[in-house]
Amino acid sequence: MNNQKKIVTDRPITNTPRLGCIDIWNAFLVKGATFCHPSDIPICPCTMRKLPVQLISYDDAKALYNKEMKKGNHSFHVDAWIHFYIDDHKFDGKQSSIWLYPDKALEIIKHFNGIITPDFSTYIDFPDPIKRYNTYRMRAFGYWMYLNQIPVINNVRWGTEETWNYCFDGIPQNSVIAIGTVASKLKSSVDRTIFETGLKEAVRVISPSQIIIYGSTASPLLAELSQQGIPILSFPSKTNEVFARRKRNV
Repeated sequence: MNNQKKIVTDRPITNTPRLGCIDIWNAFLVKGATFCHPSDIPICPCTMRKLPVQLISYDDAKALYNKEMKKGNHSFHVDAWIHFYIDDHKFDGKQSSIWLYPDKALEIIKHFNGIITPDFSTYIDFPDPIKRYNTYRMRAFGYWMYLNQIPVINNVRWGTEETWNYCFDGIPQNSVIAIGTVASKLKSSVDRTIFETGLKEAVRVISPSQIIIYGSTASPLLAELSQQGIPILSFPSKTNEVFARRKRNV
């Protein structure tokens, strides 16, 4: 299904809240957003002005932020984009959740060039409602970053074919997208097939102007897409960088 064919609606998130009503669903994150129909996934604009030259994980960015705050360096800035291609507990745990404590996350993120929207997990063996909810959260958090003038690139994540009717929703066509391959297990023929068939569908639906890859680029399809005119910008994962340093030191 192509996003251009979806009915998109502007509508208030809620009616006037009851006195004393507490927003436990983070509806404020998508205030003023436009939504895809029928999934109700909010549209998250890609507001990147300049391609990333460096990526840093959210947990590393958080550690750097804490270090600079201890030094009293409250105006520090790092020429890097934050990514969330890490274990969920590092950015969505009880104490570390960017969803539960978005204001704390914003305080960290604003010291960097921008973010690739969070990679809330949508593993194949997850129940479908969780996969839908995590897709919603990717776009909602990204949209709130956009409201706070943080440059945003959309992360794209899919599962098997039944996820395709919502997993690409909310991503503007002809925009730059990012994909993490760290958990894609491209060495496995089964997992590589799921990755490549989903990537083909992502390209068909979104028609990206460029694809950023974090992790392995060991998929022949990426080379094919590059030959077809879609630029591929790749960044090695932290693990790959460690192995590369070890090889250089041998």
